[in-house]
Amino acid sequence: QVELVESGGGSVQAGGSLRLSCAASGYTDSSYCMAWFRQAPGKEREGVAALFIGPAGTITYYADSVKGRFTISRDYAKNTLYLQTSSLKPEDTSMYYCAMRPVGCGGNWYSATQFNDWGQGTQVTVSS
Repeated sequence: QVELVESGGGSVQAGGSLRLSCAASGYTDSSYCMAWFRQAPGKEREGVAALFIGPAGTITYYADSVKGRFTISRDYAKNTLYLQTSSLKPEDTSMYYCAMRPVGCGGNWYSATQFNDWGQGTQVTVSS
């Protein structure tokens, strides 16, 4: 059984940064897609960034709204996924979730319906 546990959220001022972490356990597949999503009150859950780890290496994907500001990465030894955020804006305020699936990310990595395994979320609040 896959377990995902997020941490690292908090309250920051605009322009600040946070590093979100997602500790993963219980998975057995060798190739998988790991992603960060976010959901603000009254809005749909949206894909922020994804990382595919396969035989040919690692491929990353980003939503246009965070390109150049967020970086997704993984620490193999710690089985932990990270999202380094910078130049945060008030519109980045959301609950951030980690998700995982045992197939490639592909063209639909940003769709929450394509993932079955989720963490409990960590809140990011950016004030102006």
